[in-house]
Amino acid sequence: MSDGHFHTIEASGVRATLDLRGGHVRVFATEQDGRRIEPLHTAPWVDDRTIVEDETIDANLRFLSGDFFCAPFSTSDVEEAPPHGWPANSPWTLLDVEPFAGGQTARYELVKRVLGARLVKEFTVRDGHPFLYERHVFIGGEGHIPVANHAMTRFDGGGRLSFSPKRFATTPEGAIESDPARGRSLLAYPSRFTDLTKAPRADGTTADLTVYPFGSRHEDFLSLVEVPENPLGWAAAIRPDKRDIFLSLKNPADYPITMMWFSNGGRDYQPWNGRHVGVLGLEEGRSYAGHGHKASIAPNPWSDEGIPTSLHLDPTGEVDVRNVIGGLALPEGWTRVASVEARGSELVLVDEAGGSVTVPYDAAFLTRA
Repeated sequence: MSDGHFHTIEASGVRATLDLRGGHVRVFATEQDGRRIEPLHTAPWVDDRTIVEDETIDANLRFLSGDFFCAPFSTSDVEEAPPHGWPANSPWTLLDVEPFAGGQTARYELVKRVLGARLVKEFTVRDGHPFLYERHVFIGGEGHIPVANHAMTRFDGGGRLSFSPKRFATTPEGAIESDPARGRSLLAYPSRFTDLTKAPRADGTTADLTVYPFGSRHEDFLSLVEVPENPLGWAAAIRPDKRDIFLSLKNPADYPITMMWFSNGGRDYQPWNGRHVGVLGLEEGRSYAGHGHKASIAPNPWSDEGIPTSLHLDPTGEVDVRNVIGGLALPEGWTRVASVEARGSELVLVDEAGGSVTVPYDAAFLTRA
């Protein structure tokens, strides 16, 4: 269903709307327990014409919402493009919508080329599945490029975070907001650690990154490196006030990195103006953190450790990456997700107290079975 700049696909109990102006998911909603669950964040300025029509601001900021695909992730310093590349900043066109028994798949094509490749976005929704299945396909093209999905949720009343096992966590060389006239960061840069409850802060103390928020009026960024043997990479954000769980799922072979972007009122300049509060990006990537295109395709400390930091395009074929985002009703009494396991046509979540919940899930999507 198209409505101006937006296109919507839906199946029983699930709905997704893509903003065709920049490829951002404006709406992702599921129906459970007789109520609507919308786990994604939309920036407070997306309907402000003074921002949206100001083309001096990159499109990925003007239309900032939900989840979007980055190619390259971070700085475009190999092929000229705005930050996060043309997939997050350029229009997409609808190719087709394919109904199938129990759901539908929509395909969109990026107007621009990326390293000479056509880029197709596929969204699939299934009856009763509280998930959006996302696939991005590079057709042709030549070279290597760092890629990532950029999902965001927001905590109005705080929340709890948990993850599949990680090798380590690390912050970049420098804080993302180092000029106090423009903004603030709280974590220590650079740092490398393994205990998310004891992340080094710049003031010498530690922060518990499994609790949101861990501070106020700050902008921070770090990367979590997946244990490669994990059959399923996942990140879960419990929002008690919304009674829901935001869930991000991936195959570690596609996306070996989960990046955490804490955007909690730490930027004072346009369009942020201190009003982007309580936001957490859970960004699944194949990238050398936020160091940009050139650094991700060159030998770097992560690639030296065997961690893939870019995707190799195929001039005569296709390559794709996949991820899944979900919104689940929070069971009564749950405090933090302890495990997530795919079992054929189901996904099983277990709480740290031992309770479990099972939802319909297409495990073959990520495994390509």
